[in-house]
Amino acid sequence: MIQQYIEKILRAKVYDVAEETPLDFARFLSLRLDNKVYLKREDLQPVFSFKLRGAYNKIASLTDKEQAKGVIAASAGNHAQGVALSAKKVGIKALIVMPKTTPEIKVKAVKAWGAKIVLFGDSYDDACTHAKEIAEQKGMTFVHPYDDPEVIAGQGTIGMEILRQHTAKIDCIFVPVGGGGLIAGIAAYVKFVRPETKIIGLEPDDADSLNHALQAKKRVAIKQVGLFADGVAVKQVGEEPFKLAQQFVDKVITVNTDEICAGIKDIFDDTRSVAEPAGALAVAGLKKYVEENKIIGQTLIAIESGANINFDRLRYVAERTLVGEHKEILLAVSVPEVPGSFLKFCKALRKHNITEFNHRYFDPTVAQVFVGVSCSGKQKDRDDLIASLQDKGFPVTDMTMNELAKDHIRYMVGGHAQQNLGEIVYSIQFPERPGALLKFLSSLGSRWNISMFHYRNHGAAFGKVLMGVQMQKSEREAFQQRLEAVGFDYQEETKNPAYKVFVGG
Repeated sequence: MIQQYIEKILRAKVYDVAEETPLDFARFLSLRLDNKVYLKREDLQPVFSFKLRGAYNKIASLTDKEQAKGVIAASAGNHAQGVALSAKKVGIKALIVMPKTTPEIKVKAVKAWGAKIVLFGDSYDDACTHAKEIAEQKGMTFVHPYDDPEVIAGQGTIGMEILRQHTAKIDCIFVPVGGGGLIAGIAAYVKFVRPETKIIGLEPDDADSLNHALQAKKRVAIKQVGLFADGVAVKQVGEEPFKLAQQFVDKVITVNTDEICAGIKDIFDDTRSVAEPAGALAVAGLKKYVEENKIIGQTLIAIESGANINFDRLRYVAERTLVGEHKEILLAVSVPEVPGSFLKFCKALRKHNITEFNHRYFDPTVAQVFVGVSCSGKQKDRDDLIASLQDKGFPVTDMTMNELAKDHIRYMVGGHAQQNLGEIVYSIQFPERPGALLKFLSSLGSRWNISMFHYRNHGAAFGKVLMGVQMQKSEREAFQQRLEAVGFDYQEETKNPAYKVFVGG
């Protein structure tokens, strides 16, 4: 099988439309990490993503008869643009099925390459099912984003370029993973030519389908995936990529949202380009690998896979970056409600800068303060600060890794209920499109009273709501059935410490 893939990669026709992207030395990252770090700049492709390679290689491999009937694909972004441009280059018709949640900027980008678009469903899975139905009805060829040998071979040309561009020793290549086509193609080629080079896959910790599959030694479908890194938000790794990954991938590392945001900043600092979340996965994982394994003096390459990010998401990225760099900690601190206590608390912070400070009077004896504090990034520094505060009589709860605190509570501090409302609290995701919030509320009806509500647009495909609902415990099942009936992902947060400390009754 490996020889067949090597032949396919060597014969791939990607350069009819794709660029051989540079392998740039990341000077600032290299100095900071004490390793030689290089970035493979796939964000510089005509569609700002590596997806063009696999899409074109697949379309170029079709027979004249197949091309005459046209191609169809399902995608919310990078693959869609790759298929659209490839079809235009070859001179055939292309139909792209995109979820209704797809941001307008991505719809316009695909239309600009000449493809026709059908908006269907709220997720990629909905769009994919519909696209396959149309393909069967009209005899069009379905261009899969990752589970196809020709697509995998197209992506594998990245590995071929890297080995040609850097002929000296390469210790590790870090590759973002969604459905697995990219890492499968790169791993197949690199391991054939330089088996000593490690291939390390990177996934979000809430969308790690390859990680689950390798541990189980079979493909596993994840029930729910996180959507921040939407370019790799895949519930199950592809069948063909998994076969190759089992043979040639050395390790999979997972990273969280904050670490991805820090990776976006790292790339910007070195290149002045803004990567999309999936595009920064490899840098985030590279940093984690170096830190956890005390790596020094090695040559490390990260695939910067794409730069298709909505401008309005940058605010969210910037907010999470300091935590991702381990240079900010978020604390819930109990401070005596007496004159001079806040001055004493600030003095206890020593030379640490306060990045955020939220308080509202509620209890006559004790104040609950939500505070962000800058730190060096070293775990010992964080631990020493928390211990120092506690020694000085300020009980502390570390909220740095509490997603509810970062997504909602930090914007709601001071919202304590004045009485026990008997509310049950849920965090809920719903498709983000015009009228979505109204539809969300309408779908719940008027059976339950909403006692708390927080929503903030993050420029993503899905909106996040924190909601308190007054109900008897016996009604929980009926309420949750209503959420499930309309297709919303939810999680009960009534016992979350961030809620209990700052906004609970």
